[in-house]
Amino acid sequence: MNNLLRKLDLTSLRLFVAVCQERNIARAAEREFIAPSAVSRRIAEIEAAIGLPVIERKSRGIAITPVGETLLRHAQLVIGNIETLGAELSQFFSGAKGNIKLVANLSSIVQFLPEDIASFQRQFPDVRIDVEEQNSADVLRSIEEHSADFGICNVIPGIERFTQWPYRTDRLSLAVPRSHRLATAPQVTLAEVVHENFVSLPSKSTLSLRIAEEAARLGSPISMSISFRVSSIDALCRMVRAGLGIAVIPHLMGEPNASSLDLVMVPLADPWAVRQLVIVANGREQLTAAAATLVNFLSRQD
Repeated sequence: MNNLLRKLDLTSLRLFVAVCQERNIARAAEREFIAPSAVSRRIAEIEAAIGLPVIERKSRGIAITPVGETLLRHAQLVIGNIETLGAELSQFFSGAKGNIKLVANLSSIVQFLPEDIASFQRQFPDVRIDVEEQNSADVLRSIEEHSADFGICNVIPGIERFTQWPYRTDRLSLAVPRSHRLATAPQVTLAEVVHENFVSLPSKSTLSLRIAEEAARLGSPISMSISFRVSSIDALCRMVRAGLGIAVIPHLMGEPNASSLDLVMVPLADPWAVRQLVIVANGREQLTAAAATLVNFLSRQD
């Protein structure tokens, strides 16, 4: 009985189970799409490995010996475990299980990702998602260095090097105190306010760089109008409330603060104020099954 594992293979066990279930070698062979002689040979190999008969051949079929009953019980357990293993492994290929590292900019994290990821995990509870906030430039750098499965960022120079999927669209607005002269305006352009005092995110943030670029096109370097720079939208809105300046921020990021801080979000009418958030990766073929499933899910949300 030594080395029984090496002597019994899954195909032989599967055919043996079929013979026991059908109580007939010919019917088992027909069910398994194999010649009866091949089934008989497999049974003979099992009996040779064990050293005892597992079936008795009769004129109208077979009978299972006590040894065969023991073998049948264990064979069914082995085959069942293998089928369960296959089902669980297939979940990795279908994206139902796995770990995902995602890097995303602040705009996507604050406005959209929490609800989208929660919705995804209700469908795929065994997928673990690790999200790290980075600015758009660092998102691209992380993807290029393969330190994350994929990223989400704004469309910026250099993004053309990566495979892209559309994610969401956000709109920039001007956050002003309710007492501001533009608080009742339906919309505003940057040209109308470029000479006012501003509070801003750090100078290297994607949003700050874009505003500076657009202000430069208007011939008014906005850096001269910025009194304070802070690292969060919450702090930015509190600065606006205190009357230290106005701020350009994504509309949905400002809305939660607007009601509590008595601010007004005035949409920017400039075409560049409507921004596309995109999913970026080094290529679809390099995504794991879990990551590809999440990308497909997120790219259908807009």
